[in-house]
Amino acid sequence: MKLASKPDVVVIGSGLGGLVAAALLARYGQQVLVCESHTIPGGAAHGFTRQGYRFDSGPSFFSGLSDPVSRNPLRQVLDVLGEEMAAIAYDPLGYYHLPEGTLPVYRQLADYRHEVAQFTPQGARELEAFVQRLLALYEPLRQIPSLGLRPDWGVVPFLLRYPKALLGLLPQLGVVQKSVGHVLDQTVTDPWVRQLIDLECFLLSGLKAHGTIAPEVAFVFGERETAPVDYPVGGSEALVNALVRGLKKWGGELRLGTPVDQILVEQGRVVGVKLRSGETIAAATVISNATLWDTYQYLLQPDDLPPPFRETALATPAVNSFMHLHLGIDGTGLDDLAVHHVVVHSRDRDLTAPGNTGMISIPSVLDPALAPPGQHVVHAYTLEPWEGWQRDATYEQRKQERAEPLYRALEKVMPDIRDRVQVELIGTPLTHQRFLRRYQGTYGPAIAAGQGLFPDCRTPIAGLLRVGDSTLPGIGVPAVAASGILCANSLVPSSQTASLVDSLTSAWSRVQ
Repeated sequence: MKLASKPDVVVIGSGLGGLVAAALLARYGQQVLVCESHTIPGGAAHGFTRQGYRFDSGPSFFSGLSDPVSRNPLRQVLDVLGEEMAAIAYDPLGYYHLPEGTLPVYRQLADYRHEVAQFTPQGARELEAFVQRLLALYEPLRQIPSLGLRPDWGVVPFLLRYPKALLGLLPQLGVVQKSVGHVLDQTVTDPWVRQLIDLECFLLSGLKAHGTIAPEVAFVFGERETAPVDYPVGGSEALVNALVRGLKKWGGELRLGTPVDQILVEQGRVVGVKLRSGETIAAATVISNATLWDTYQYLLQPDDLPPPFRETALATPAVNSFMHLHLGIDGTGLDDLAVHHVVVHSRDRDLTAPGNTGMISIPSVLDPALAPPGQHVVHAYTLEPWEGWQRDATYEQRKQERAEPLYRALEKVMPDIRDRVQVELIGTPLTHQRFLRRYQGTYGPAIAAGQGLFPDCRTPIAGLLRVGDSTLPGIGVPAVAASGILCANSLVPSSQTASLVDSLTSAWSRVQ
């Protein structure tokens, strides 16, 4: 086997997790090569342009990007890479259009509770008890910089640097591995607020409260209380570009349009990758930013993995895919438009039922440069099962039919939306799979709290690691960034990690 020049690490895929891991490893001094099959970096977070409208392909909700002492893992990575990230803070976060009325969702608990009290005074009091319980978990967690976390015993001396935080965590140990539904059951009886918390969790993880782990939700409410909710100038594409700049600044390389066909394994150890072009690249370490299903089923040979492990991993349930509407619209008369909206069509159907909950982002409200003058960009999406989708004679008609719930959701915000459309792009699970390179277009693993943990970055194959939303800590932008940190730190001595954390906290102290 003739191999090309040998980097220290090859990263397959340039999603946020892969880019964080790659850029950090380059920052640590390793030779890193990122191979991305698409011609655009970013994975599910990439941006694209059509007829002058700049769209986000996936995530649209961010926080802590404009906070100089942010606990957001992504912001911490950008700081140590030396990359600036302009972001626009806003409040309220958005509006939930529910069958009972419209609820403004404010950043801080006092304002949020006030709005909930208009629907249920008792529920508002219980909401406060629920959030305060989560803030008690968040407070010690926020004292430990996520930049220093790692998935091995090297984390122990790092954690011992924060004795106050560890003492604060001791009373919370009973909650750390529990679902947020466990906290909900202890604090909230009001059915309306219970449904509201289910909605908050669903928007975060794709699962309701009893399937979402408590620390993930604690982090969200804690960040709302202590840091700005903001949107990156230039959209999610700007975040991706900042990570790419950081990767290259520290000597890493990104090759676009470079699909990997196979991870090469000899005697249980990674030796490199084979590209679709036929080129082979030697590397003692390979990090896969592909989903666990794509990694274990397509990038590896069946006999590369222990059969029981492979069978169990491939049986991991997946969250449904999505229907997407990307629209360029006439913005005439929409001066008071808000950036984010969530529409629940019916209480008689489950929140997670396809089409019942529609998420809407209109980022040009905050960043007008994303659209031509007087226009807006709109991204609306809802869960959609993979089953039954195929490109046949009925595909175009079915696209229109399955986009209808999204148009009805948009009509709650802009009743004349159909008359305003200048550009219409309808995405299906097949689109999601094709452009985001995701198994069945999935949002990620449906690993419910209490029924298992997201696997960490390590695999049974020596030298092969994984990163992204099918590894610990899970789904969502902060979690995916944290997965990149965990993965990168597992490959360097703890002393290197400590040195990088010290540089970050020194910068914090200068700001404070």
